[in-house]
Amino acid sequence: MMNNVKILVVDDEERMRKLLKDFLSAKDYTILEAENGQKALDVFDLNPDISLIILDIMMPVLDGWATLRELRKISQVPVIMLTARGEERDEVFGFELGVDEYISKPFSPKILVARVEALLKRCFPKGNDITEVDGIKIDSVAHIVTIDGKNIDLSMKEFELLKYLTDNIGVALSREKILNSVWNYDYYGDSRTIDSHIKKLRKKLGKKGLHIETVRGLGYKFE
Repeated sequence: MMNNVKILVVDDEERMRKLLKDFLSAKDYTILEAENGQKALDVFDLNPDISLIILDIMMPVLDGWATLRELRKISQVPVIMLTARGEERDEVFGFELGVDEYISKPFSPKILVARVEALLKRCFPKGNDITEVDGIKIDSVAHIVTIDGKNIDLSMKEFELLKYLTDNIGVALSREKILNSVWNYDYYGDSRTIDSHIKKLRKKLGKKGLHIETVRGLGYKFE
């Protein structure tokens, strides 16, 4: 699918890192490893071309949450969070920080590989895909959004949310449909994560944010 894709696997369990490395290497990905969050930041600093990070939450030195906060200060690299927790509030919290996918332990390595491939395809699509609506230009290949020629700094999830909304102009989309389509994830929590992303997206779009309308009792639509 993509050549020379680097994936950073961050987990304090060597056995888990080896398991992920074996399965992902079989797909010709280049795998880098780190046993804690601080090491992960050091590795990322030396390898800014990393395409995706698989990040465990419970780790010594620097846990997954703290690591993600530091990462998001310098990069919007896609992140898959590994968690043994099934608590809804933790997942909402993660989406707020910029998690792209969740996978709960224990998991099937084949399912994880499928999630990795799906996320990479969404984040790095092939071909020339440019959407333009009322001065908003969305370049899905370069992952750049401009408004009247001025670049807008969006997180990966904000970008995907805007693209999904503009791909469905005039269609009332439920929160559940948006979550399942944009997060590619069977998410059964409350709607705070989608509402939070919409709020941030509207703010970044400025006056163009008025295109995103709230559909009472359902969700949102781009009009």
